[in-house]
Amino acid sequence: MEVPAGLSAGKESSALPAAAALPNESQPTPATPVQITVLKAQDLKTIKSDVSVTLVRAEYNGAILGDSSKTDVLPDGTANYNFMTSFECSPDGPNPLDDIAQKPVLLTVIEVLQRQQRQKEKTVPLGQAVVDLLPLLQGQCSFKVSAPLYAVPTSPLESLHPEAKGGLEVTVCTKVPLLSAAQLSNGNLLSVTLEAAYSVPEAFAATGPLQNYMACLQVPAAGEKEFPLLFKNGILKLAGEKEPLPRPKKWPLANIMAPGALSIPNSFIVGGPYEDEDGELNKREDREFRIQAESTKRIVWDMERRCYLDPAAVVILQKRIAECRYWPVEVCRMPVAPSSKGKTSKADKGDEDKQIFFHGVAYVNMVPLLCPGVKQIRGAFRVFTYQDSEVFKKTKCQHSVFRDLRTQLNLTKEGSWTPGISTPLSRAVPSKTQKEDKEKITKDKDSNRRMSNAPKIQLSDATVEAENVTYLSLDGQQYVEAGTFLVMEIKLDKALVPKRLREELTRRVKQMIPPRPPLPPRTAGAKKAVEDYHNHVTSIAVAILSEYHELFGKRLPDQGAIDHQTLEEQKRQLNFELNSSGKYFAFKEQLKYAVVKIVREKYLKTTAFETQEQFQAFLSELYVYLVDQMHIALNQLLSEEAASPAPLSQTTEEQLWLFAREAEVNKDYKLASLYHQQRVAQDQRNIQYWLDYGAFCLLLEETTKAQECFRQALSLEPHHIQSLLLCGIVAVMLQHYEEAEIFFEDACCLEPSSIVAWTLSGLFYELQNNNIQAEMAFREAKKLLQAQLAKERSIPEAAEGEEGKKHISAGCVRSSSPGPEECLPDRVPDGSADKLPEVVEPALLCVAPEEEATAPEAALKAGEYPGKAGSSRFSEQHISGWTATPSPVSGLSQPPCTIFMKAVEFLMKVNAVQFVHRALAHELLSLQGGPSCAYYLALAQTYLLKEDLSKCEECLCEAIRIDYMNPNVWAQKGHLCYLKRDFGKARECYEQTISFVEDAADMHFVYLRLGSIYLEEKEYGRAKQTYLLACKNSASCLTWLGVGIACYRLEEMVEAENALSEANALSNTNAEVWGYLALICLQGGRQLEAEQCYKYTIKLGLRNDALLREIRAAQQRLGFGNPAL
Repeated sequence: MEVPAGLSAGKESSALPAAAALPNESQPTPATPVQITVLKAQDLKTIKSDVSVTLVRAEYNGAILGDSSKTDVLPDGTANYNFMTSFECSPDGPNPLDDIAQKPVLLTVIEVLQRQQRQKEKTVPLGQAVVDLLPLLQGQCSFKVSAPLYAVPTSPLESLHPEAKGGLEVTVCTKVPLLSAAQLSNGNLLSVTLEAAYSVPEAFAATGPLQNYMACLQVPAAGEKEFPLLFKNGILKLAGEKEPLPRPKKWPLANIMAPGALSIPNSFIVGGPYEDEDGELNKREDREFRIQAESTKRIVWDMERRCYLDPAAVVILQKRIAECRYWPVEVCRMPVAPSSKGKTSKADKGDEDKQIFFHGVAYVNMVPLLCPGVKQIRGAFRVFTYQDSEVFKKTKCQHSVFRDLRTQLNLTKEGSWTPGISTPLSRAVPSKTQKEDKEKITKDKDSNRRMSNAPKIQLSDATVEAENVTYLSLDGQQYVEAGTFLVMEIKLDKALVPKRLREELTRRVKQMIPPRPPLPPRTAGAKKAVEDYHNHVTSIAVAILSEYHELFGKRLPDQGAIDHQTLEEQKRQLNFELNSSGKYFAFKEQLKYAVVKIVREKYLKTTAFETQEQFQAFLSELYVYLVDQMHIALNQLLSEEAASPAPLSQTTEEQLWLFAREAEVNKDYKLASLYHQQRVAQDQRNIQYWLDYGAFCLLLEETTKAQECFRQALSLEPHHIQSLLLCGIVAVMLQHYEEAEIFFEDACCLEPSSIVAWTLSGLFYELQNNNIQAEMAFREAKKLLQAQLAKERSIPEAAEGEEGKKHISAGCVRSSSPGPEECLPDRVPDGSADKLPEVVEPALLCVAPEEEATAPEAALKAGEYPGKAGSSRFSEQHISGWTATPSPVSGLSQPPCTIFMKAVEFLMKVNAVQFVHRALAHELLSLQGGPSCAYYLALAQTYLLKEDLSKCEECLCEAIRIDYMNPNVWAQKGHLCYLKRDFGKARECYEQTISFVEDAADMHFVYLRLGSIYLEEKEYGRAKQTYLLACKNSASCLTWLGVGIACYRLEEMVEAENALSEANALSNTNAEVWGYLALICLQGGRQLEAEQCYKYTIKLGLRNDALLREIRAAQQRLGFGNPAL
């Protein structure tokens, strides 16, 4: 009863004849036996309780491999077969590698009924199981499975549960691997799953003649050949419930009697959010249409086809995708002809071959498969009318695959397959006619391929096809009218372009930026040098006092004070004695070493000065410092009790940051750099301080120094996302593109949910003309943005309605409630670099028109002017906070929420103007309703940084036109007018900004500049109130100075002195503070203090000539305050 292994049978269920299978030309190997061993069956009595004797039959590729011996079923439902059979796998034979990939071994358990007298033995199929041979193409030589056994229905009317009721233990083995090491490493497995076609034309009806719904696409193979993947027998389902998820994928087989055995083991369609799909119809506006289409009339396949790609085919696949991104997936409907005992006439047969009904095509974008690490495409793809010219234009395919396969498409009723109705088991053995038909198909396909490779294409039935163009177009047009779309998945076993592993990226980053070990503790530092100097001064003072006592004796306190003339004479004699004895020289040499240590340790001076002026300036500074330290040492020596230590500086890092921002705004970059350096000196292991300093260096276009800062931050924490992005940005500026790619790729790998990281990566790849990876990065960023927006829209309607009522009741006035950014912590502790906030998301930009958003481009505060204090701080949690913070815009003009504006918000804070312009260019192209207020505001900031005031003004005028109620725009306009010294307009803009209920992003500088304008216009009362508002918001030396000046002009001397004392406590190097303190001391008749304040005013270099003239006039009038008088 056994059939010889490898015997070929008719393969009507296969889309690809054996002769057309993918060839393995790289290594023509001999046939390899594949051995199948069925060990035993379990739980057979759950299928049929009275079963007693069974056998198992093995089939592969339509051929019966053999039957086991009859075996009794044990009481526990077990049957031990120990049945062994095999078939041969050969690249050029009947069972090539492509068949191994997509065709399983079919095992049928057959019940042997007890024979009655004088009757032949009867057998009945009991259950079926399938064994997937895919592990043989994944490098395994043997494997063991427990294949689920599904019951075979006894009649077509019987409905069975799809769950398996038994199992077969099976082993599969080969003596040698089917794939060589080169094939295994360089080859690939391609699987295509066609799930369903939704929103199908109304002409598709369940009544009437039987129809076969088919789809097909061609996969390139080695050489010039292509082979088709054909999906037949789609099931038309009427409106009803959606398809369940997850649901199993099905084998493309026709000779399976048990419906449950059609399911591929451990392979499911799991679905997923529409926004995560790669195809079309994945936008938020498509969601409702997709949901409705999935529950209406549809055609369901749920079928997976696989094929093995040898190394040559993999190269061809990559080349084809690179040459043409769109691949056609053709769909059609063919009638199932009723069976006829008579022969069909040639004319009728020709007519059947020529007509392809409802011929449509979907275009699948395959480019994502060329992105690193991408192995799968899944999505919805619209179906269009099939037109040769349009298909050729998009896909470079010159002919329809259905026309190549027309001889296979005319199925009769008996040849078609319907789920649940099986072909009789005896039909598995092929007939001679079937073999002849198969050979004819192969010849036809080879002929068509030769024609397709010819320089000019000439179809044999061109005239007849031209007559049918109108008919076909009318059929196919119904797909477009109905909005038909296919849902399918294309999956590879290995990515065509490997993605670098996270470990490799981390290793590459460490090679570029090795972790810096902590500095060894220094025994000698600046503090030690000063202490040594104090000790030397003390010892020399004691020695000089001893000399004095030897010359003049000790004078007791009760003897009274020495008169000035006597004291001068003693001083002259002491100097003579010290010089004549050589002791003065000895004392000087004793101090020399201590002074040298102070120069080296305190002032870090170890090289020669470039100019004499620098040398003299340094000597003056050093002399003042040494004299001050000498006084400290002498006071400690001569005082009866130890002097109290100098109070520690109370300046916090937040204040230093504010002072640095104020200096940047006033373009005092030297002072700003000093404050940044002080912050770094306070804590050299604080990542944020280094990033802030680097951003400041970018403002000055000191790219190399910025690179050092960002790399120092990255050396402290190699997984810090912001540091990686900033290192990548600077590497691009320095044209170190290979390093930049490593930084951006590592950032996306470490934080795949970062919209900014993906967007910046896309901008970088675009700069490199790598359009494929740029498109992939932008698509990933858009997916993340859509997910964030969807998350925000899930807020309960009640809360949204309540908030909307609050906004509506406010009328045109903005809400005073704090925006999302105000809820963010101003600084987060170190170590939270990877904890990005989940609460603050950008969806508030997309609320209903009657609701008012929170604020426009709040994250653009830093770059706007340079911006609000603390606004460019990008701590570990702030990268999402910045990009997720909505903008303060009016409810009538909400800017679109795009990935590029989020990137702009981040880039403006770090002064990366080069990337800002690229992002804004994309933003301009992506906007459908024209540029937004946020776009013009960001563009104005870039022009302001470049001091192109005219273009900045144009942008701000457009921004005000779009959103008149935006306080950020008015603040920016005020800064522009202030820089143009048009103080009248600047005052109007600043007052307009303050009039809004909601504050602008940089209110600190609005208050400072408005207050200075009030002082200039001698409105001292308003100036005082404005500066006090600034002090309340964020106090600094400049805010208290403004309060002090206003109070002095109002002759409120006590309040003025208090305010100036506060300013002096925050920064004792501001010459203007000392100048006004000198005026107050002059007015109060305090001579010594007036002289001291005046001395520091001159020493610190007062630049306000009017104030200096006022001080000197008061000194002349009062007769004191200037020691030179």
